[in-house]
Amino acid sequence: MFDFFKKKKNEEVTEEVEETLQDEQVTDEEQDTVVTATEQKTGENTVDALEETKNIVPADESAEDNVSEDIQTEAVAEDDVPAEKEKGFFARLKEGLTKTRNSINESFNQLFSGFSSIDEDFYDELEETLIMADLGLDTTERIIDNLKDMVKKNHIKEVEACRELVINIIKDQMLVEDSAYDFENQKTVMLIIGVNGVGKTTSIGKLAAQYKNRGKRVMMCAADTFRAAAIDQLKTWANRAGVEIISQQEGSDPAAVTFDAVKAAVARDVDILLVDTAGRLHNKKNLMDELAKMKRIIEKEDPDAHLETLIVLDGSTGQNALEQARQFSNVTKIDGIILTKLDGTAKGGIAIAIQSELSVPVKYIGVGEHIDDLQKFDPESYVNALFADMDTRSDVEILIPDER
Repeated sequence: MFDFFKKKKNEEVTEEVEETLQDEQVTDEEQDTVVTATEQKTGENTVDALEETKNIVPADESAEDNVSEDIQTEAVAEDDVPAEKEKGFFARLKEGLTKTRNSINESFNQLFSGFSSIDEDFYDELEETLIMADLGLDTTERIIDNLKDMVKKNHIKEVEACRELVINIIKDQMLVEDSAYDFENQKTVMLIIGVNGVGKTTSIGKLAAQYKNRGKRVMMCAADTFRAAAIDQLKTWANRAGVEIISQQEGSDPAAVTFDAVKAAVARDVDILLVDTAGRLHNKKNLMDELAKMKRIIEKEDPDAHLETLIVLDGSTGQNALEQARQFSNVTKIDGIILTKLDGTAKGGIAIAIQSELSVPVKYIGVGEHIDDLQKFDPESYVNALFADMDTRSDVEILIPDER
């Protein structure tokens, strides 16, 4: 069903992804130049050359004692915006998802008021509604199948009863295991990956500040040595958060910087080491080779540390973000997702599609620029914010079967 619709949707997503790939990638000539320069500098034996290239950049003394004024300002918002201080994360999340919620609510209201019986036409219309909300084709079909199963088992006849069922099915698909955040209480090296422009550097800075405020010893590693100004941007965040950063010059071997950072983290008894990586996409073989090399160094130099790989995705890009995650997951193991820029987007449903289709949990979401606008992902709060103000009341008692 909806073959033409699905084909058109896929074509649009493919074109969008290809444009992103083209925009994000450096040219082969640029890449070869960087790689050649790096090889000449470090030689084949990277590890032996690393000791001579160490450059540890400590934060200012004032920043070591307290989180900087910039971070404090971001954490509590400016004095001239007192309302922001009273606004909790759920309120900001709900506000950020307004466009998505309005779109879904309008479609749902039309759908559930336009049908008097649960038939194939109803399911077809629901399928189109969910797809248009950026839940994705596979996720939508899974929701429809589960809904049909529950309707049959519970002998449901009223269309309105399906509204709450759909919401509960979505919540079930987005559950995050309790152990998903165990790494925060272990010695951990966090490898942060993703394309340029998705908010990698900002996410690292926010996480570093939050971890330090919780009493963790935190360090950053500027291993994105290919993008201009990437190192300086990360240094700025390190200074704001009051944490140390390990860096080298632009164009250096990312594995060399990683080696320095891991050694320094072990020596300084660091709890969490946040490693920034190049944002060029995975279809560049050199990038994947670099990631593999960095992982080998981390595992060799600190075998007792937990290695956590998180991919940062721009939630406002919808299906493009899903495609990026899918292709990255084809070449490297991903432990979780940081979904950014959900404030003001009409594509908030993509969080449901990403977690459902990839079986990779969304662990953090961002809904603004303040330091506390990046938080752990709570599926219950997210779905409630997504469907807030929707009337899900029904006089029908719904019995959810144990086996779904």
